Amino acid sequence: MAVRAIRGATQLESDEREHMLERVSEMVLDAMGANGLTLDDFISVIFTATSDLHSEFPAYAARQLGFTDIPLICARELEIAGSMPRVVRMMAHVETDLARADITHVYLHGAAALRSDLAKVRSVPDA
Repeated sequence: MAVRAIRGATQLESDEREHMLERVSEMVLDAMGANGLTLDDFISVIFTATSDLHSEFPAYAARQLGFTDIPLICARELEIAGSMPRVVRMMAHVETDLARADITHVYLHGAAALRSDLAKVRSVPDA
């Protein structure tokens, strides 16, 4: 069993609490499904949000999914000119038998454009 990091990102259409919870939950569940993970596999999760998002803590969405005894933390993303707005990112540390090359990172909605270089990205563009 190895410790691996799984990345994810999603873009929100607007800074609304329910929309934040929906998009972050989708990102977390997609990362779990794509990598065959259960709650017991998680060590910790770091969430970042761009400075234009302040309707809710992204970690609260994970808490609602049952991440009650898993260390979670939220932080601000760097404010770089021209960077994508309304983005929540995640780095989850997990125990898994997957090789590093077999990890599937999840980039959803507009955030799919952030890491088009990753071959195993599961991405969902905005409709």
